[in-house]
Amino acid sequence: MKLFDAARCPYCARARIALAEKELPSERVEIDLADRPRWLYELNATGRVPVLDDDGFVLPESAVIMVYLDDRYPARPLLPADPVERARAHLLVHRFDANLGDDYYAFRRGDANELAARLDTLEVGQSLFADVAYVPWVVRARDLLNVALPERLERWLEELAERPSVAAELDVVARL
Repeated sequence: MKLFDAARCPYCARARIALAEKELPSERVEIDLADRPRWLYELNATGRVPVLDDDGFVLPESAVIMVYLDDRYPARPLLPADPVERARAHLLVHRFDANLGDDYYAFRRGDANELAARLDTLEVGQSLFADVAYVPWVVRARDLLNVALPERLERWLEELAERPSVAAELDVVARL
């Protein structure tokens, strides 16, 4: 299995954490986001990462990759078994991507926005799937953008940091 990846990308971090949670070995292919290779567009027409290649099956989009990994490799599930709770986890990630993700990138560009206020309303601890989807942005907001987190998010991060997958991602962010 190969993961076409960029260390600074929070979407890629989702895929890295999911692979680690599932204890799936993968080869990482680092992509320079400032100079994307032409061949990347053959894997994903948008040229975005992450892209997962699982024995010839090529799949972009971090949330889709997470679901695929959970379905294809059911050991150590990220999603709950109950269909209602699964749907709720998907909804949490969908809403996150539609709201907080955009605010994160706007803040990073220096545009004034409500990133801190959005973080304050983030529903954490509802499902491992959603937590894996959120943690890359929350850590980067705190550690790279110097956004003060509410105490409940700091506690949530402390708890998640006990997971080897999240601890490894904290090390990635510390090196950025």
